[in-house]
Amino acid sequence: MKKEIKNGFMANLPISISVFAYGAVLGIICTSKGISFLQLALMNIFIFAGSAQFLIVDMLSNPVNISVIVWSALLINLRYFLIGASLNNLFKSSSLKRKALIMHFVTDESWAVTMNRKEKDINVFFLLGGGLCIFIVWFLGTLCGYYFAEFISNPKVYGLDFAFLALFIAIVTSMYKSKNDFIIYLSTAIIATILEKIIPNMSYIIVSALLGSFLYVYLNKRKSHE
Repeated sequence: MKKEIKNGFMANLPISISVFAYGAVLGIICTSKGISFLQLALMNIFIFAGSAQFLIVDMLSNPVNISVIVWSALLINLRYFLIGASLNNLFKSSSLKRKALIMHFVTDESWAVTMNRKEKDINVFFLLGGGLCIFIVWFLGTLCGYYFAEFISNPKVYGLDFAFLALFIAIVTSMYKSKNDFIIYLSTAIIATILEKIIPNMSYIIVSALLGSFLYVYLNKRKSHE
């Protein structure tokens, strides 16, 4: 168990550099919005979802009903239902308690690194190790951003605002295997762009992800029949 956790932790270290960078951006934003570090730390511990935390921090500074904030955060995190489904084989022998604990630490980054591993002995502890790596680095990033915000008043000058996008570009490219993947990426991106203009909330993310998943299944089934 300890070995797998360590392997998962080390495997996620390279990609955690970007996590630290956009964690720092969140910390900087929190100081400008008047959010205390205790509030930020509690979000890191109990929510631990970068995109949702950015959304919550932005909405907290505006006169918005708390139910709207909660609903928006839930919508933007619905993709974890798909991520959880893709990890079903990994959790076959795990108890519900263990699943809940490990899934809390699952991130887009640790999921992508785990899914790209070819070793047959990869298990939930490797996934947990990756999640713990991202959690620690994310926490340190928000901490540094919060307390050193006065030295980095404008993250764009240092390119930190691009870190979030760069991270997901790295994840997508690392999972590219064939031209079918390119078709799926492009189609899903186009669908998401169109739905963003039509749907007045974050649910366009999960809808476009589901449509992209169906396209993936269809193309792979057709390929297996050829």
